[in-house]
Amino acid sequence: MLSDIEIAQKNVMEPISKIADKVGILPEELEQYGHYKAKISLDVLKRLENKPNGKLVLVTAITPTPAGEGKSTTSIGLAQALNRVGKKAVVALREPSLGPVFGIKGGAAGGGYAQVVPMDDINLHFTGDMHAITAANNLLSAMIDNHIHHGNELRLDARQITWRRVMDMNDRALRNVVVGLGGKVCG
Repeated sequence: MLSDIEIAQKNVMEPISKIADKVGILPEELEQYGHYKAKISLDVLKRLENKPNGKLVLVTAITPTPAGEGKSTTSIGLAQALNRVGKKAVVALREPSLGPVFGIKGGAAGGGYAQVVPMDDINLHFTGDMHAITAANNLLSAMIDNHIHHGNELRLDARQITWRRVMDMNDRALRNVVVGLGGKVCG
């Protein structure tokens, strides 16, 4: 039996522009990240606002199996099945968290033959949005700390600040970190 990554790597991917064309997305509504990944511009909503709505199936609150088959695998499999019987179906998944990628659960690209590819790119970096959010949040955290260190002109109460640093990863060593120890210079 092939593993999820072996199945993903044996897949021959179609260019994302070809897939977009199949579902009626125009080239100018596609922001490509290489040949196989893209974001869809919200302009597509304006273009299609007078078209009749399709049907939405929301897959949520599924307890995954011990191997991790849950919402993503179910959503992808459902879209594949609907396409197989002649319906035009697409699936929208959120960008996966890096937290479970290296555990038994895996990422959020589905599993077995019900997965999206390139699985390794999707699970590790995708379009870079998650990394940008992490960096922006931590920049704000550092700015708050720096402001307090250099006089605290805004009179922020350091004992009441609950803005946390973030990392999109389950790193047990960082769960109980305490900041502010070590005096004014190293605190």
